[in-house]
Amino acid sequence: MSPIASFIKEKRKSLKLSQEDLAFKAGVGLRFIRELESGKITLRLDKVNQVLELFGKQVGITDNYTTE
Repeated sequence: MSPIASFIKEKRKSLKLSQEDLAFKAGVGLRFIRELESGKITLRLDKVNQVLELFGKQVGITDNYTTE
């Protein structure tokens, strides 16, 4: 499971929300939430951000730091 999928599923459960509740609150479909939580890799980024916005987060560009 991807870090985003894990984060969303854990936050949803900690808030005692069903997938249906989360979909409604985020303004996305239930199918989208199910696919997101299952780690589907081809999802619309704008919709992912709609869901993450409920938790004060968003997907964005970051620098890729490597340790040498």
